Amino acid sequence: MQHVVVTGAAGGLGSATSRRLADEGWSVVAADLPGEALDRIGNYRRVTAQPLDVTSSDSVAALAESALSVGAGLLDAVVNFAGILEVGPMAEMPEDVLRRLLDINVLGTFRVNRALFPMLVRAGGRIVNISSETGWQSGGPFNGAYAMSKHAIEAYSDSLRREARLVGVKVVKVQPGPFRTGMVDSITARFEAAAARSTWFAAPLRRVGELGAGEEGKARDPEELADVIVGALTAGRPKAAYSVHPDRSRVMLEWLPTSWADRAIEVVLTRGGAAPSAR
Repeated sequence: MQHVVVTGAAGGLGSATSRRLADEGWSVVAADLPGEALDRIGNYRRVTAQPLDVTSSDSVAALAESALSVGAGLLDAVVNFAGILEVGPMAEMPEDVLRRLLDINVLGTFRVNRALFPMLVRAGGRIVNISSETGWQSGGPFNGAYAMSKHAIEAYSDSLRREARLVGVKVVKVQPGPFRTGMVDSITARFEAAAARSTWFAAPLRRVGELGAGEEGKARDPEELADVIVGALTAGRPKAAYSVHPDRSRVMLEWLPTSWADRAIEVVLTRGGAAPSAR
């Protein structure tokens, strides 16, 4: 039986992936903040729930001990979903909010991989880091904090991949577009709250929130992402990166000259009209 750790396992994407891996015969350590959602996934067959705060080195060490026990010292894979979303203007972003986001999204992934790495080396295992379509795209308005974290995950994963292959560990980036999760569902409320706090950007923030509400129909089923991750974990030669259903309008912006893309976004946010997604 193969053994895998999934962080962020109580969320929509993490729980779908944990269940799929368990159905495929994997032994899963599902790690997330304690609560009912983690308890539910922990009741699934071949799944062991492990409370985890990725900002705490002690908590990450406890995860490593749990994985060590379940896998008898070997670990075939880790999938890093743990992450949060923050929105708002970079010029007004509170420092503590940005620090917390980077601590969870970037340093949290780093802490988990570092703690589990010895077991992965012994098993010749794999690391899957969950990036985002925003990880390879230009940062969008009011999404800069999240984009910063995912651009960092891209750079970190590339360096780690080139290092880890020297000791037999494969590293994969997965770059999801919009999927149906609690994070996506809350997007309108997040932008409204940011608008209420803003001094200079209230109107465009509300405009982005309105556009986000109209984008919900594009969100995909988390099971589709679970399929991709299972494939990345079982392929003989996994790709370095898997782009999964990126938003077409955001991709189109990347094809435009930068000045054109900047002007198009400005027009949409100040004058209305059909818009590329600001997710």
